[in-house]
Amino acid sequence: MKKTLLIVLFFFSINYIKAQFAENNSMYATTELIFGNIRGGVDLNLNYVHKNKYSLKIGYSGHIQIAESTPEDYSVGVANFLFGGFGLINHPYDQMHNYKLSAGRIYKLNEKGSLRVNLSGGLGYTIIRRPENWISNPNALAENYSWNYKNLETLSLILNPKLELILKNWYGLTVSPLVIINPHNSYVGVGLGQMIGLLKKRDK
Repeated sequence: MKKTLLIVLFFFSINYIKAQFAENNSMYATTELIFGNIRGGVDLNLNYVHKNKYSLKIGYSGHIQIAESTPEDYSVGVANFLFGGFGLINHPYDQMHNYKLSAGRIYKLNEKGSLRVNLSGGLGYTIIRRPENWISNPNALAENYSWNYKNLETLSLILNPKLELILKNWYGLTVSPLVIINPHNSYVGVGLGQMIGLLKKRDK
């Protein structure tokens, strides 16, 4: 009997804690496709919101485009075209990878809070990869150039305000400008994506 009572009390306690957490906090993931001066990319974040006012997020963004230094006569070769995703897999790319931590403030744009802006900014650890040392290697079957990547590592300033539209308690849409500034490269773009998780307490 005591064990049964303890189990019942345990589950009631868990549900109470969950209810209290949902009342004052939100946790959710955001995924976005981003487009900017480095043409394509993705932005992935885990978000925590306290009292529908203060936000904290940790995330990653990756950006990629065909390398600006690619020789005009570069060719992926027949083998890479047929067996390497039409040459896209092994193609030389300019890349930027960001591991970021941001904090911000949320402002409601309507009474329900289903439309809001999340003004956030922070710092990122950035890895920039660019191909260099191009060496001509004429070959009809393989690429006609060889190269190697140069890696640069730096800290970046991240500005990433988001317009968030909450459609359900667990799902919403986002539109977000993204600015990344560092001594080696700067990025300006916009992301379109979705939010999934505990976004707000259930409507009564």
